[in-house]
Amino acid sequence: MRHLGLAVLAGTLFMPAPVPQPVFTGAEIFPPEEFAARRAKVLEKIGDGVAILQGTTERPGEQPLRQNNQFFYLTGVVEPRALVTIDGRTKKTTLYLLPRNERREQRAMGPALSPGAEAAAATGIDLVLPRDEFAAAVTGFARDQRAIYTPFRPEVLGEASASDPAAMWRATKADAWDGRVSREEQFLQKLKAASPQSAVADLDPIIDGLRAIKSPREIAVIREATRITGLAIMEAIRDAKPGMKEYELQADAEFVFKKWGAYGPSYFALIATGPNTYYSHYHKNTATLKDGDLVQFDYAPDYKYYQSDVTRVFPANGRFTPRQREFYTIYLRLYQAVMTSIKMHASGQDILKDAVPKMDAIMASFTFTDAKIKAAASAFVENYRRSSANARVGLGHSVGMEVHDVGGRVETYEPGMIFTIEPAMQIVDEHLGLRLEDMILITERGYENLSAFVPIEIEAIEKLMKEPGLSDVMIKH
Repeated sequence: MRHLGLAVLAGTLFMPAPVPQPVFTGAEIFPPEEFAARRAKVLEKIGDGVAILQGTTERPGEQPLRQNNQFFYLTGVVEPRALVTIDGRTKKTTLYLLPRNERREQRAMGPALSPGAEAAAATGIDLVLPRDEFAAAVTGFARDQRAIYTPFRPEVLGEASASDPAAMWRATKADAWDGRVSREEQFLQKLKAASPQSAVADLDPIIDGLRAIKSPREIAVIREATRITGLAIMEAIRDAKPGMKEYELQADAEFVFKKWGAYGPSYFALIATGPNTYYSHYHKNTATLKDGDLVQFDYAPDYKYYQSDVTRVFPANGRFTPRQREFYTIYLRLYQAVMTSIKMHASGQDILKDAVPKMDAIMASFTFTDAKIKAAASAFVENYRRSSANARVGLGHSVGMEVHDVGGRVETYEPGMIFTIEPAMQIVDEHLGLRLEDMILITERGYENLSAFVPIEIEAIEKLMKEPGLSDVMIKH
């Protein structure tokens, strides 16, 4: 990847330019036929039933709108309080929107979708009606006792995966001093009250199954999200030096995220120096990089409703010590043994059974000078050996619209799946950890490492760290 020239960076940093917060609509990401194809697959699953989804609300305060993932996946519509029905009997989709607010559009926010033929043409949805007409549609479904499918799970709006809001709403509902339920649970209750004779089923498993396999257009967006992630990591690596705060490296990445059109981050920045590397999700980012520290950097953008997830490790001072070289090198070789064992149609167990003998050969041929490093590497291999006996073992987590994406347990790895591998190796008594992570796409020929361009070998990392970073071109105050 080409590094942004210093002159370009300096000009950008010194210009009074607005900070971008791109709010892309579905039509700016995919053509209408992409969303139509997804709805067609839902229709195949619901028979004579009807799928009903609610979009997210407006944001509290002056915050850019981001649609929830399930609604966006099927419609591409980014408008507050939208509703949609996908009718298995008529094979038609109807979108319900708030009425046009001309004053708001003309004087404040700019154009928005509103009921009518223009919105139908823009979205590729059959009919776009005023939101007030939704109640009549539900009454009709109730009269015919139609089966209703709707998402049961709380919405995901970015910087989260499905389990995160689900856990938050469970805790909120159980809180004796709160007790609120999620919008989805409230919506479910209202649908059941409005159509008491209808069977109501969870739509999430149907959508999740579709989301597990990425389309070529989705892969292209995730590829770009991963390119942005890699550029951000590389800028942080260039800029790192002893005396900096972890959050300064976060700033490097966020500049790159916004420069290339990201809505924001995919998750909180996991930037850990020294003993903080021991934690898998350390995110305080307030520690100071020290001479002799290793830095673990795990951060990615939320780009056009899709995510990435890449991790790299580098020395704060630009040079690995001999001990760090030994620790990092054995970890990297064992990590690569897993990656090179990935195959199409293979299960996680198949892949680990292939990887473990490679690991044994690496351990046998590696020259250890440090007993603690050898013990950590041995424990790493033994953990994989134990896991290879488990028929249900997986490799990592899926990535898509969420960084820990939906789709359930993977039986076999099939073309169109995207996931990461991120095994950790630790020296427990020194509170040190190593963890790398790459984005893996299963293809018809095997797999592709989407993040392979991000330096991972010691020589490439040290070479990159000799290049000037963003702090070198900023005005010093």
